[in-house]
Amino acid sequence: MKKRIISALAFIAILVTTSCTADLEEINNDPNRPVSVPSYGVFNFANKAIMDGTRGPFSSARMTLPWVQYSAQTNYTEEDRFQFRQETNTALYNSYYLAANNYKLVIDLNVDPATRAEMSSYGNNDNQIAAARIMLAYTFSQLVDTYGDVPYYSYGNSDADFQALQLEKGILKPKYASQQKIYADILKELQEASEMIVATEVVFTRGDQLFQGNAQKLKRFSNSLRLRIANRVKGVVSGAEGHITDAIASGVMLSNSDNVGLTYQNDAINPSPLYIAFFINNRDDFTISNTFVDLLKGTLGNNSADPRLQKYAAPITASLEDVGNNLYTETDDLAQYIGMPYGIPSASAPSQLPNTSRFSSNILKTNYTEYFMEYAEVEFLLAENNNWNNTNYTNGVRASMERWGVTAAKISTYLTNLAPPSKENVLTQKYIALYMQPTEAWSEHRRTGFPNTILKPGGTYALNNPFEGATTYTFKALNNLTEMPSRLNYPVNSPQLNGENYQQASSNIGGDLLTTKLIWDKN
Repeated sequence: MKKRIISALAFIAILVTTSCTADLEEINNDPNRPVSVPSYGVFNFANKAIMDGTRGPFSSARMTLPWVQYSAQTNYTEEDRFQFRQETNTALYNSYYLAANNYKLVIDLNVDPATRAEMSSYGNNDNQIAAARIMLAYTFSQLVDTYGDVPYYSYGNSDADFQALQLEKGILKPKYASQQKIYADILKELQEASEMIVATEVVFTRGDQLFQGNAQKLKRFSNSLRLRIANRVKGVVSGAEGHITDAIASGVMLSNSDNVGLTYQNDAINPSPLYIAFFINNRDDFTISNTFVDLLKGTLGNNSADPRLQKYAAPITASLEDVGNNLYTETDDLAQYIGMPYGIPSASAPSQLPNTSRFSSNILKTNYTEYFMEYAEVEFLLAENNNWNNTNYTNGVRASMERWGVTAAKISTYLTNLAPPSKENVLTQKYIALYMQPTEAWSEHRRTGFPNTILKPGGTYALNNPFEGATTYTFKALNNLTEMPSRLNYPVNSPQLNGENYQQASSNIGGDLLTTKLIWDKN
């Protein structure tokens, strides 16, 4: 047990490239430090590490959230135009591996004969292992979707290329596994994890914030996640189509009660990442974009006015203080909803901010729920794999609206006028439903090219208010890009920390460039 805790601490130290001369074994023997930890605590720490690390004001709101044009910057608009901070990228990468190492620790605690019996008091051992395998699959799917080839760990596959998280074996400079191998193994891991779940027993006996102990919910999440990933790599990774069929047959999410998310505390101690940004750190650097607002108004795309607009955005009369205290009233006057122009020069931003809608109180609140996956997405995946099926399509729209609290009457009216199912319409609705899950929306846009309402670099677009006499602006991308990034660069310290394997990975993927496309990016 001591060695496992030490291994986790050592891994974190390597990730953040710090050093420590103290004897870790001696530190771990400190009588004021526990040598035994509950597995559910480690699991919850990993879940929060992912959400804090990927949905915060830098990793999300200055990267993928604006790239897919859910948001627009109000100050540093270079970030709308694809310039990002390398330290943010490094922190994002490290957050994933920090979480992965802790999921592996949950597995180790439940496998090791020295701790297995103790861990059984926190839940069925196999269910805990399955939960950790599933969340490892989620974590590595995000890593490979973002960077391409990366160091990878598998519980059930001893492939020589899978060397991540192996400090106990003395592997400090792991190989980067290929995307092909990673995706294939993730699908295998999700299938095996689903099959090992003991449905009649709880996942964790206490503290289970994701599944509330419900093994069936865990199983449906595993199959739904497998459907997502297999759909992404179908036609590219051998066996993906079979996984689609098997995942659906094995049981995917059935309703919004199957949504898997992390709800933050309703206080100022552990509130949501964006609440911290706006109301604790007093930042007001980004808000909902005009592209997204206009899509929801029905002035872009093929649909009528969408009642989720009032759930996603606040009216222009609401101040940030009003939003933080939920002191405004939703209105059906669509003129009261105006998004921030996307991709404008920084000098123009101050003139555009007045009379611009902010995020709603549904988002900027202490106890906001950040989702790993929702039922609505599953229905859109089913629609795609059922030849753009209308029933799945409308189920997805309805589920998204119900999740956001749209009234039954407004849902019925909207569905009556819903554009007919097609590739464009289904994927556009999927994009709307993925609001505030920008990494998944980014992956889907790279895969499909939809929605086609996203503004393109080089185009000329309207300003909200004249700026020094100008009523339009040209969207000028940075980093010599002509479209949103196809991937993120590896962290800047990769050549120093793991040079030989970094160079090999860069060569294998076609260059460590923002424009290098991943194996499924056919757009």
